[in-house]
Amino acid sequence: MSDTAPPSRPLLFLDVDGPLNPFAAKAHRRPAGYTTNRVLGLRVWLNPSHGPRLLDLPYDLVWATTWEHEANAEIGPVLGLPELPVVSWPDTAPPSGLYFKTPTIVEYAAGRPFAWVDDDHGRRDREYVADFHDGPALLRHVHPAKGLCAADFGALAAWAAALPEAAAR
Repeated sequence: MSDTAPPSRPLLFLDVDGPLNPFAAKAHRRPAGYTTNRVLGLRVWLNPSHGPRLLDLPYDLVWATTWEHEANAEIGPVLGLPELPVVSWPDTAPPSGLYFKTPTIVEYAAGRPFAWVDDDHGRRDREYVADFHDGPALLRHVHPAKGLCAADFGALAAWAAALPEAAAR
């Protein structure tokens, strides 16, 4: 028996508003497959099929949302997700032009491969990740009016499968 631990799976950082809740869709037209939920007084559209699809991906899931711990209480159960680790956001502002989540995501990942689905990261964030993260990373933009789509799930699965460690998992 080997003393070395098996390689860990990449992280998948999940934002709620945009990827899981397509809040920018027309208010009178709920996207197909989504249910309307009242969460903390807000209308939140969630697609219950996303939970099993996320769990089928070869990732360790982590909430990376301003919902923070409320995501485990309010969003996860609707999607059928277990309690997930949560990224907590600092009170300090990031460098100019950088999305506030980016430095904390990089710090949380600590060099571990990660994918991050969000509707707000952009070019500066990709540059920051490339400069300050020592492992592979995929920043997947999700349109906030559409939410996670089949193409997103496919891209996440393909990216994880292409990681050098994938053959050992």
